[in-house]
Amino acid sequence: MDFPKNLRYSEEHEWVRVEGNKAYIGITAFAQSELGDIVFVELPEVGATIQQDEPFGSVESVKTVSELYAPVSGKVVEVNGELEDAPELVNSSPYEQAWMIVVELANEAELDKLMDAEKYGAMVKE
Repeated sequence: MDFPKNLRYSEEHEWVRVEGNKAYIGITAFAQSELGDIVFVELPEVGATIQQDEPFGSVESVKTVSELYAPVSGKVVEVNGELEDAPELVNSSPYEQAWMIVVELANEAELDKLMDAEKYGAMVKE
């Protein structure tokens, strides 16, 4: 399983792509493969504030419901509305089409707590 090298990863299997002071957040290919077919995604409203390591939403699969944990803190400035009608995008395109939220970073230093692709790949192989 490949993990894009331009992303940062959390121990809870979320990824972060930073563009300026904004962070795009989604779940990894590993996470979606473990969950199975995603049937519903619950995300926060635009304007909500999320805190690093705290739940910000959930994904429901045919197997289970799993909480999403914020890899960084910030204010939600965009939500991927496509996932409401097409939650299966999380399975087919976890890194491109299925980003979940965009947050305005509250503290860039939090990015240092995240793993690079190599470390994340080693963690999921254990």
